Amino acid sequence: MTDQTRPWTAFYGASVRKTIDAPEFRTIGDFVSATAALYADKPAFTTCLPNGMNGTLSYRQADEMSDALAVYLREVAGLNTGDRVAIQVPNCLAYPIAAMAIFKAGCVLVNVNPLYTPEEMVKQFVDAEPAAIVVVDMFADKLAEAVKDYPIPNVIVTRVAEYLPAMPRGIVGLVQKYWDKTITPITIPHMRLPEAVKAGRAKQAEMQGALDGYRNTIEPDDVACLQYTGGTTGVSKGAMLTHANILVNMEQTMELIEQFEKGKEVALTALPLYHVFAFTVNFLGMFSQGAHNILIPNPRPLSNLKRAFENYKITWLSGVNTLFNGLNGEIWFQDTPPKHLKFASSGGMATQGVVAERWEELTGKPLLEGYGLTESSPILTFNPYGKSRLNSIGVPLPSTVVKCVDEDGKDVPLGDAGELIAKGPQVMKGYWRKPEETAKTLQNGWLLTGDIGVMDEDGYFRVVDRKKDMILVSGFNVYPNEIEDTLAAHPDVEEVAVVGVPDGASGEAVKAFVVKRNEAVNKDAIRAYCKEHLTAYKVPKAVEFREELPKSNVGKILRKDLRAEELAKVENA
Repeated sequence: MTDQTRPWTAFYGASVRKTIDAPEFRTIGDFVSATAALYADKPAFTTCLPNGMNGTLSYRQADEMSDALAVYLREVAGLNTGDRVAIQVPNCLAYPIAAMAIFKAGCVLVNVNPLYTPEEMVKQFVDAEPAAIVVVDMFADKLAEAVKDYPIPNVIVTRVAEYLPAMPRGIVGLVQKYWDKTITPITIPHMRLPEAVKAGRAKQAEMQGALDGYRNTIEPDDVACLQYTGGTTGVSKGAMLTHANILVNMEQTMELIEQFEKGKEVALTALPLYHVFAFTVNFLGMFSQGAHNILIPNPRPLSNLKRAFENYKITWLSGVNTLFNGLNGEIWFQDTPPKHLKFASSGGMATQGVVAERWEELTGKPLLEGYGLTESSPILTFNPYGKSRLNSIGVPLPSTVVKCVDEDGKDVPLGDAGELIAKGPQVMKGYWRKPEETAKTLQNGWLLTGDIGVMDEDGYFRVVDRKKDMILVSGFNVYPNEIEDTLAAHPDVEEVAVVGVPDGASGEAVKAFVVKRNEAVNKDAIRAYCKEHLTAYKVPKAVEFREELPKSNVGKILRKDLRAEELAKVENA
């Protein structure tokens, strides 16, 4: 592969490797142990609650606890290499302990959204067949319902305040039990996380070298995670991400971000760690940097982040467009923007230009957009610091090739829109037990993303929109992202989503769902604004105001839910 076929490498920093085909470590367990030894007594993870109460684990503590839990999983719970272990836990100290233990035990991690209903949990359990689960006590009642349809033999229960000092831990427990009433009696057989760790320590003392034995049973190309796709555009599927996939993607991403100083960063993790971006970049990526990771159990409302920004010298955070848009509008954030911030990273959905501009104006630091999919572990492209471009997803990572193709899979002319397809060592093995779905997504060594994009002459890419979200108006292609980006710049618009709705005259029509910033604004004003900035066929034919828009667990606006509502209206008319 020559640099002529990868023009983007000209925008890499001088110290950035152009190729990273294999990771430094064989397995994630090896990586965790070696890195923990390097930063042993530095703070690794801190759970920060909305009132400022907190608890911290050092790298050494997190490593030792996860060692013990790994031994518990193998020797007490009786799990074997390759067995699946689910985690259904929000951002708190229990998450990294459980995740690292699963890797060290040679098992496969299955991230489960804590907000899932029992019915949604059963669907994922039936597919993944977990032999154990680590679940937060707030949702144990839902697990009790789910295991009636799919029994899980080993249940380990934790809590949000796990490993906080005794006093705040006790206060949180009392508030949850008697005031919020979010904790109910657990009706299924279970083991508490601290007891499981203690039992693992006892076994570990009896079995010297047990952890080395587990590691020797797994290879870099073995599956490390079953990471279920968000289901925002269809049925959720389990992407098989290997140890090598995840580790190499972490290295590729950290390589392109040259601004991090090892042992000195303080990361704010508001995105849930069970989301693939936060998992690879916030969790493992920041661990590789020896960073202090501030975990936010629940970022809603955004005032939950206030004490974290006040109490810690945050140098980096990640999020989706809605998070940054929301922070831009918070008075407390406007009054005291973070002083130590180097930059912020955005992904998961299109970052609107006006949001990025407002962020940089407010903080004085850039909001750098990247792009990826669950199926690519997840990062494919990122904006190099100091060379970022507005409304761009940046350039491909080292050893990653991205291009735009037409419906027949042929390269489109430079500057033309086409489906983004990608190739690199971070691309998944396939979908768990779904060979037909795998064959649709992985073709001739390329990952078909389902996104429409454009590459410029320098090798920078921008995403036009999801292929499935494109609206066909009287034969013209209309991309919701463009209209949303336009409306986001309207001073009276807080949030917006655009979908196509059936229309007898034009086939499809554009409809905008708007959350107002100013109650005085009306539909005519919205359409008039669009007429100023967009060609006629792109102007929304209908505008509907909403108090809020449907969002995924990470804050990504769900167009599919809005589209489904519109289709249901037509069917029931």
